[in-house]
Amino acid sequence: MSAAAAIVVVFGLVWLYAGRMQNRDLEIADVNSAYAKKEGHYAGLITEKRDSLAIFASANPDLYKKFTSDLRKLDEDYERLKAELPNTPNQLYVVKAMVKNREIQLQLLKQQLMIINQVDDYKRVNQI
Repeated sequence: MSAAAAIVVVFGLVWLYAGRMQNRDLEIADVNSAYAKKEGHYAGLITEKRDSLAIFASANPDLYKKFTSDLRKLDEDYERLKAELPNTPNQLYVVKAMVKNREIQLQLLKQQLMIINQVDDYKRVNQI
């Protein structure tokens, strides 16, 4: 009887451990495919805009440094949310926050590129 109970306890612990290990690999698509598509779209645009911003780094190093620190903070928040996803009881809420974070990153990058273009235009006009 005690051997059977020990076997049941061992199988229960293995089952719990395996379940937790599977949750560590949880992706946005596992929670909501529509939000996963949005996040993927935003991530692609963010990469594109970051590349564009990096081109202006040599012309405006101080401005670029400030911009990258703002983006770094948003990236840290995104990674925190991503780590929280498998363990949270309301995964859809965390997924929505992750997508919103990506959307904010994209908006920030667009604004930063607009500012850099305005600074470059101002320099060009006042150089004459």
